[in-house]
Amino acid sequence: MISSRAVPRAFLSLLLAASLVSCAAPEPAAPSASAPADTAFPVTIEHKFGSTTIETRPARVVTVGWNDQDFALALGVVPVSTRAWFDAYATFPWVKKALGGQELSTFSAELNFEAIIKQRPDVIIAIYETINKETYEKLSQIAPTVIQSDAYADEQTPWDVQTITTGKALGKAAEAQALVDKVNAKIAEAKRAHPEFAGKVLVVDFGPENGQHWLIPARDPRRALFDALGFAAQSEANEISEERLDLIDRDVLFVNGSTKEKMLASPVFSRLKVVESDRTIYTDFSTPLGGALSYSGPDALLYALDVLVPQLANAADMDPSTPVKDLSAIT
Repeated sequence: MISSRAVPRAFLSLLLAASLVSCAAPEPAAPSASAPADTAFPVTIEHKFGSTTIETRPARVVTVGWNDQDFALALGVVPVSTRAWFDAYATFPWVKKALGGQELSTFSAELNFEAIIKQRPDVIIAIYETINKETYEKLSQIAPTVIQSDAYADEQTPWDVQTITTGKALGKAAEAQALVDKVNAKIAEAKRAHPEFAGKVLVVDFGPENGQHWLIPARDPRRALFDALGFAAQSEANEISEERLDLIDRDVLFVNGSTKEKMLASPVFSRLKVVESDRTIYTDFSTPLGGALSYSGPDALLYALDVLVPQLANAADMDPSTPVKDLSAIT
């Protein structure tokens, strides 16, 4: 991940002051006496550096975590600006549907404080990012900032917790819970239909296109769907060399970040039993499936379940005669 840009506090204050002078919006009209109270606010969210209180329903939302925009969109909120990550993100099916023809603005792949200030956010969502105390304080000078709790390691917040937290911040707690229930119901349905998933070791080989192999451990958000479906994870994690590809030769292999054609060009890889017996599923980062498993918002997970479950069933039956579709060719 790219670390945030260091911005001195004094410079940040100057930027904020300049932004407020040059970009100030007209004062909103005072609510009429008959306007109903918004019972969702004020709301306070506890996190690893204390708590953040959001006084009123935010109209201008900026997301700075790598995948936070996916959760806001699932809740019907289009951020005024988001962290840039996947170039094709706005073209993914669930994203296009959520945008409804609106444009999704991005600032950069790094934390650009000046760009965030210019958006005049009412709230900043920064859950899926490694936020230290200094960065949190800088963001909080711009707007109330929601980060992860201390119950999880950095960038390890489960998708359902991230959904609920985002829903609370946006005044959409009921909608967030409904999305969590919908995804969990679909997962439960898949598990009932495929009891053969339970206990089989599924290895996620992440980003191996250039000969690098990064094994995703259990409880990492990038393999949360496989864990939820009942698959076990390998005990090894992080980067391994081509010489240790025996570590990925387990029951099922999921390659996230390269095409089947490119992977089979490696003699070592192509000789693995899990590859030879057609128990390997491939997807590229340029595909919607690759994006869905990286962003992991509720709508992304629903999309991934539709695409993945039939091929997981074909791979997990341990029968080489059952063909597994090459998902790296699906755009």
